[in-house]
Amino acid sequence: MSVRAKDRLGGRAALVGIGATEFSKDSGRSELRLAVEAVRAALDDAGLAPGDVDGMVTFTMDTSPEITVAQAAGIGELSFFSRVHYGGGAACATVQQAALAVAAGIADVVVCYRAFNERSGRRFGSGVQRRQPSAEGTALGWALPFGLLTPASWVAMAARRYLHAYGLTPEAFGQVAVVDRAYAATNPAAYFHGRPITLADHAASRWIVEPLRLLDCCQETDGGQALVVTSVERARDLPHPPAVVVAAAQGAGRAQEQMTSFYRDDLAGLPEAGVVARQLWRTSGLTPAGIDVGILYDHFTPFVLMQLEEFGFCGPGEAADFVVEGRLPLNTHGGQLGEAYLHGMNGVAEGVRQLRGSSVNQVPGAGRVLVTSGTGVPTSGLVLGSDDRG
Repeated sequence: MSVRAKDRLGGRAALVGIGATEFSKDSGRSELRLAVEAVRAALDDAGLAPGDVDGMVTFTMDTSPEITVAQAAGIGELSFFSRVHYGGGAACATVQQAALAVAAGIADVVVCYRAFNERSGRRFGSGVQRRQPSAEGTALGWALPFGLLTPASWVAMAARRYLHAYGLTPEAFGQVAVVDRAYAATNPAAYFHGRPITLADHAASRWIVEPLRLLDCCQETDGGQALVVTSVERARDLPHPPAVVVAAAQGAGRAQEQMTSFYRDDLAGLPEAGVVARQLWRTSGLTPAGIDVGILYDHFTPFVLMQLEEFGFCGPGEAADFVVEGRLPLNTHGGQLGEAYLHGMNGVAEGVRQLRGSSVNQVPGAGRVLVTSGTGVPTSGLVLGSDDRG
């Protein structure tokens, strides 16, 4: 793939199975068991058996290796296994790598998975406590001594600049939280099922790192999510309508760091999301007007607004009004703010449900869904579509 040319992956692979554990704050079992439960559920959903699988993809951050999950799930020989770096930025890229393997004939059925005890085990929100020396960690060394120890503190720097640049108040971020929680309230799988919020609730929630309040920050979740990818041709013989990978992309911007890209010319945007956006639009031939549902990575509310602007749904500084006006259904599962924080993999699953017509918050006639991955880090995205020839 080139950042300047249309690629040839679109339309050659599809998501055919989705499976997850329950989403909780204390799973009571190992991360390996969570991964295996999610993988088996996804295969059952796809109408496939463990013996059909010959490829696996996960995150570098996952504690359950591909070969270990394969063994525990009853999967046999593997011809493809891969991991994607940069935390939540990997979610859509796991599907991209699976689709590449299928399109190239390296594998026939590939399972993507992510599982962790992020609430009862290692809590990302607790920040950096100890770290092995690495070239990658050098960038953090410029921020940690000054108290920027947590993801919220890193995002707050860009959030403050965004508000200043466009003359906004933190209420702009609250609009995202209200929308996500409204969808979560009607989703039985969501941790915040039955618990919508108002802008007043957002404004009353405690500060985490100004200008971010508690309700601007995603949850910490125990759970697992898995996805099954195969060729579009094979997908047509399986139980559910396939969610075709219309386009897939990864992106890193100039002067990119992990969450601390503070030395760019402008902190009020997400250049890495812009790289992904250009490639998705170029390959799919679509524009923002052609998207029916947006599943945008929402570990922190400000970055949802910036994504809307980077993808061209609205102009710089206009995203809060865009959200208020409801011009695009956003995070219909409740997002990571409302359903669960599974590093964005549950968002991919919601994109599949929208195309199947099985979402609890179904958008009528949904035929094209944009799904994005972690922001502030090198990232990835997908355009998923209905099988027009199915």
